[in-house]
Amino acid sequence: MALGGFNKIELNSAKRDQAGKKPDTKSFMSARKKRTLGKPAKIGIAIVLIIVLFIGIMAVPAYAAYKSALKTYREAKLIEAAAKKEDIATTAQEITKTKADLADTQAKFHALLPLKFIPVVNWYYNDGDHLLNAASDALDTGTIVVDALKPYADVLGLKGEGSFVTGSASDRIKTAVMTMGKITPQIDKISASLADIKNEIDQVDPNHYPEFIFGKKIKTDLTNIKTLTDDAAVFVTQARPLVKVLPDLLGASGEKKYLVLFQNDKELRPGGGFITAYAIFGINEGSIQLEKTDDIYNLDDSIPNKGKAAAPILKYFPGVYTFNIRDSNLSPDYMVNMKTFRSMYQRAGEYVPVDGIIAIDTNVLVSTIKILDDQVTADGMTFTTQTDAHCNCPQVIYQLENNISRPVGYVRTERKGLLGDLLQAIMAKALSSSPKIYWGPLFQSFIMQVNQKHVLFDLYDQNAQDGIEALNAAGQIHPFDGDYFHLNEANFSGAKVNIFLQEQVTQDYSIGSDGTITKTVTVNYKDPFPPSDCNLERGGLCLNAEYRDWFRMYVPKGSQLVDSKGSEVKVTTYEDLGKTVFDGFITVRPEGFATLTVTYKLPFKLSSGSPLPVLIQKQAGTNGIPYTITVDGRQTANFPLYADKQFSVKP
Repeated sequence: MALGGFNKIELNSAKRDQAGKKPDTKSFMSARKKRTLGKPAKIGIAIVLIIVLFIGIMAVPAYAAYKSALKTYREAKLIEAAAKKEDIATTAQEITKTKADLADTQAKFHALLPLKFIPVVNWYYNDGDHLLNAASDALDTGTIVVDALKPYADVLGLKGEGSFVTGSASDRIKTAVMTMGKITPQIDKISASLADIKNEIDQVDPNHYPEFIFGKKIKTDLTNIKTLTDDAAVFVTQARPLVKVLPDLLGASGEKKYLVLFQNDKELRPGGGFITAYAIFGINEGSIQLEKTDDIYNLDDSIPNKGKAAAPILKYFPGVYTFNIRDSNLSPDYMVNMKTFRSMYQRAGEYVPVDGIIAIDTNVLVSTIKILDDQVTADGMTFTTQTDAHCNCPQVIYQLENNISRPVGYVRTERKGLLGDLLQAIMAKALSSSPKIYWGPLFQSFIMQVNQKHVLFDLYDQNAQDGIEALNAAGQIHPFDGDYFHLNEANFSGAKVNIFLQEQVTQDYSIGSDGTITKTVTVNYKDPFPPSDCNLERGGLCLNAEYRDWFRMYVPKGSQLVDSKGSEVKVTTYEDLGKTVFDGFITVRPEGFATLTVTYKLPFKLSSGSPLPVLIQKQAGTNGIPYTITVDGRQTANFPLYADKQFSVKP
């Protein structure tokens, strides 16, 4: 009903839609229900909020741990810098500071303990904890080493106040040797500490990490740390017997005698060089005395009933029919050679009982004289390492050869005793100086010469020899799980051609689709110098002549020869020292060159994507022959071979 022109409004009626229909209340309420958060969604949001809150809470201690770690790292770098400067006192101070910083870092890192209970994240927390524990153990090891060396700082030529700063050099050495027994027990502590480090590092899995983070290597560095730690723990454990008997080896409990062989690497032989002279040294309480030095030919002449020369000498060295002690180093393995040498030496009229045999070559003389102000005088002659124009080699090499090898029209007695006199002059100059002048560099040079096989040891004390072999100082051919290579050569020319000869070695791997590995080794030889006057009647000094090279390639046992080029005889295959050997002969004329190529198949296949571990062992007496490694013609490595080298080839 209308009232005053207005329609009546039904206040209690439902609102109708534009079409005049009554709205669907059920649908409306259903839509509102859908927009309301369910229980799972609420839980999810709560979890996210908790995680965000947790990250916020953890950010503060994480940042504090990060800042503390940076400080510890910077302090640790100072330890490295002090050690490089051979400053043992400063090294000790920096270790103490770093220990304090590391303790702070560990405390701040442990504030992140809740991360240990989060899946995946706990990997990284645990790895960080293990690495920090390993760092703490490493600092403890450093403390043990430094404390052991501190009293001997002056004797070792290190910076720092030692306990033997008074008296003559020989007195200091004697005191050091006689008190060395007090520090050798520390090797047990060092070994135990390294075992703890290894245990911590072994629990870190490098596979949890990418190759790079912020441009820094992560996975590779962690893998290398694990390898180095494992190797160090094994090395110290194996070398421990040597360290313990070292005082006795130096005459602390009675005189020891050692026979020193001089192997002339300029006339290369399988074991390092032609054995040209020998000397016998006595060591009593650290005091070294030269007791005898002589030509190896005189020793040979005192051996009765020598047998027929070895087959390679009969085949490749014209005019030599008797097996002499000077040719006893025909094996690439020094210990095999010394077994032969000892059996002959014990029958010699010049035999003197000794406690071991040590072999050295010309590299030892050259490096030592260079340290001693590059000048040593013996027998009225001055020896230096300056280049001599006669041979484009160090003057000491030419001077020795000129006085030892040049033929003369009279009987020259003790022609190679000059070597013993030179060794004695070198020791006299070193020992008469202040330890801080020469001893540090001499000690470091000696370690390097041992590592590069210019010094080899055969000690009769079994514990000592076990330690020597752990140091890889016994010149042995090693077993290896993977590809192995050793090039061994013998100069059968009677001349010192290795002064002039240049060599380069290339190894190319060809990997088939089925994993078959075919390897081609190419050796390029070059002698760029003119021939020497080798007329003995004119008294010529025959240094450079035709290089007559009996070569052997030691490769994995079971390898199959595919092809060879360059050998002047048919390359033969046989087994020796647990390896397959390819044996042949090649010559190189002065001002000439030659190329040797050997192709063979390895006795195993390579799994798809897997790296191939490789060990190349250098021949004693060689010095930095360049090696190039290629895979299917693609160069992957290039290096001079100064010491045994282990690496991986990736297809």
